[in-house]
Amino acid sequence: MDGMFFLTILVLIYLFLIGYLGYRGYRGTHTATDYLVAGRKIHPFVMAMSYGATFISTSAIVGFGGAAGVFGMGLLWLTFLNIFVGIFIAFVFFGARTRAMGHHLDAHTFPELLGRRYDSKFIQVFSGLVIILFMPLYTGVVLMGAAKAVEVRTGTPYAAALLFFSAIVALYVIMGGLKGVMYTDALQGTIMFVAMIVILLLTYSKLGGVVEAHQRLTDLASHLPEKLVKGGHQGWTAMPKFGSPLWWTLVSTIVMGVGIGVLAQPQLVVRFMTVRSSRELNRAVLVGGIFILMMTGVAFVVGSLSNVLFFDSTGSIAIAAAKGQVAQIIPMFMKGFMPWWLGDIFLVALIAAAMSTVSSQFHAMGAAAGRDLYEATAGVASSDTGSISATRGGIIFTFLLSVALAYILPVKYGAGGAAIIARGTALFFGLCASTFLPMYLGGIYSRRITKAGAISGSLVGFLVSALWLLFIHDKEAAALKVCQVLTGKTSLLAGVKTGFIFWPEVDPLLVAFPLAIIVTIVVSMASKPFSKEHVDNCFASIGR
Repeated sequence: MDGMFFLTILVLIYLFLIGYLGYRGYRGTHTATDYLVAGRKIHPFVMAMSYGATFISTSAIVGFGGAAGVFGMGLLWLTFLNIFVGIFIAFVFFGARTRAMGHHLDAHTFPELLGRRYDSKFIQVFSGLVIILFMPLYTGVVLMGAAKAVEVRTGTPYAAALLFFSAIVALYVIMGGLKGVMYTDALQGTIMFVAMIVILLLTYSKLGGVVEAHQRLTDLASHLPEKLVKGGHQGWTAMPKFGSPLWWTLVSTIVMGVGIGVLAQPQLVVRFMTVRSSRELNRAVLVGGIFILMMTGVAFVVGSLSNVLFFDSTGSIAIAAAKGQVAQIIPMFMKGFMPWWLGDIFLVALIAAAMSTVSSQFHAMGAAAGRDLYEATAGVASSDTGSISATRGGIIFTFLLSVALAYILPVKYGAGGAAIIARGTALFFGLCASTFLPMYLGGIYSRRITKAGAISGSLVGFLVSALWLLFIHDKEAAALKVCQVLTGKTSLLAGVKTGFIFWPEVDPLLVAFPLAIIVTIVVSMASKPFSKEHVDNCFASIGR
């Protein structure tokens, strides 16, 4: 069978199924509750697969998989945190209370939940603004990963690939709301799961089995480029040298930034409010954990092992073979070393991964624009028709912004634009953790956190993160150029090291998040608490 014909049939079948599920979501959507929280009646399997497929995108498979080609197996610490924090802690300790409080307060979005918990329109509007202003970058880098994969695999121009599936996603999200998103997520997650299992088995088979493959990867450390060695690289089966620039990038930005930041992702938190009961959340834990293990674990292992195959074939390690473009490592690995039919299936899996994440992002951004900004500030009373229309308008606006970013970044930064896929994801996760997590955690567990404490902690977390990115964190400060314009330096602490701390590579999360927690607690202790009636109402359904 001709390769292009096989791929065409696969894509048409996939699009037909996506269209059918999107239509089912549209037919089942009648109210704002249906459109924004899927009617609060989603099956736990669908919820778990939707959560996982939203969590794991092309940024995890292409971006972080490519990063594993550079950093090695150390990225598996992120898999551990993804499962322990992103699934177990999130579902058991955050999900149940979020679902109960969200149902009782009739919250339809993450910002609305925070706003009603703290009786603060400012918190709802500010949270919505953070989502609208910064999630498009995350969405853009996810779109970049998928479009790059299509470009490498089929030769389709990047811009055409980008517009094609972006428009399809926007269409079924606008039509079916969160029901359409979650139904399609479940299918997309299943496709991703099957594809990753086959890729893992074939990779080990090509390398002579698990033991042989890992030994060959270990032996390859002697061929590390001098630049990576100077950065602290010690081989793909070892962590970078403690305290080195590569160690700080891997541990603070990639592992900690994503591993902790997942707890406060708006598009993930809202899924806790889509099931009937806490028991169904508990049932979803196993499904979600296995899914995340296979998605991130396989991507990081295969990304690392790709160095052996690239070296055997070209005499160069993965990043050199990809000419410095991290995002090209996995697509080139699939094209060069996997059977053509698996490459086509993997391409559909990447499209599925991108669509599942981007659809949730479009929905979260649209809901933030429509319900949390427009309705909250325009004095418009919430209604089924009004909320749905406002959210659809928000989806269209943020769709255009995200696609524009996905188009501009590779043009403006070239290889750097591709490299930002993994970094952009990590930074958005870290920003959400610093801005939202202290007041979110305090809001569902503590009766003593006040409105002033929540607002102060959130602002401190946001501002410290932003200032650290603009003036300290080397890669972002150099790219944004604000520090250079104001001070003449690429970053204020360029090259500065105190003990084992290499300051230019310390992620904003490690500074902003602890400060935000401290400020939240201190200001809450010094400010007037909520009335007993308000607090009792917020916690009325906790534990039920």
